[in-house]
Amino acid sequence: MTRRILLIDDDRLQFRYTQAQFKSFRADRYDLDWAETYEAGLARLLSGDYSACLLDYQLGARDGLELIREAVTKGCRTPIIFLTAESSENVDIQAMNSGALDYLVKGEITPRMLERSLRYALKLDETLVALRDLATHDPLTGLLNRREFDRLLAEEVERSRRFGHPFALVLGDIDHFKAVNDSHGHQAGDAVLQEVSRRLATGLRSVDRLARFGGEELAMILMETDRAAALEAAQRAGAALEHAPIKANGGTQVRVTMSFGVAVMPHDADSVEALVAAADKALYAAKARGRNCSVAASG
Repeated sequence: MTRRILLIDDDRLQFRYTQAQFKSFRADRYDLDWAETYEAGLARLLSGDYSACLLDYQLGARDGLELIREAVTKGCRTPIIFLTAESSENVDIQAMNSGALDYLVKGEITPRMLERSLRYALKLDETLVALRDLATHDPLTGLLNRREFDRLLAEEVERSRRFGHPFALVLGDIDHFKAVNDSHGHQAGDAVLQEVSRRLATGLRSVDRLARFGGEELAMILMETDRAAALEAAQRAGAALEHAPIKANGGTQVRVTMSFGVAVMPHDADSVEALVAAADKALYAAKARGRNCSVAASG
């Protein structure tokens, strides 16, 4: 599939010139789109439709450095190559500090140089995406890891405090997981963790979050959810596990259940620590009741 590149430049001649350079590339093929204003360029960049962006320094009354900063602030991850007619080292440093992955001086650009710069930016972006994934996701299950989950949980607690919107924290623990490892081996335990994660993720909405909280314990953040709805979601998750055994290594069939503890912000807690403690206490209550059930805090 041909990748799309965005050029943000207020000079139509520069667009035509860049198009001609693209046609001279030796190996890579790209489709080039053009935006001639700051506002149009920012909107297209934030759309996420482009593999990379070529951004001019001068954009009328505003400049490309400002656009990079605004785009990054708004969550843009598209790799940006900065273009300028100036060879000032200060502009070079400012561009890279603002978030650009490369820097080219217009009067010195050749097709080979531009092709190399695009290839470099795209490869570096792939590496950065992989590193971000490693930093935020659990390698076994593919779920969010504990560090990233703690960060998101803190954000939601703060949002709930500010706007009064409820959300639920659900902690789930696989029942008798040690027995799975002892009876079938750790490879079977890994397979169980992966399939449990997949089944729980399938039952969540796109706005919810699921993480490996630690060991065989998983955690869910359920947005705009009260106690009754959170309990229902936990029960659905438990039913999804009971519905069919999990196939482990060697064709082994493992039947798995989970216990869940539910706590709701702001009704059960007013801080991250209190919310986790309330959900954890409810989880222990579920285990005390015989496991394979869901219990809500304060009830």
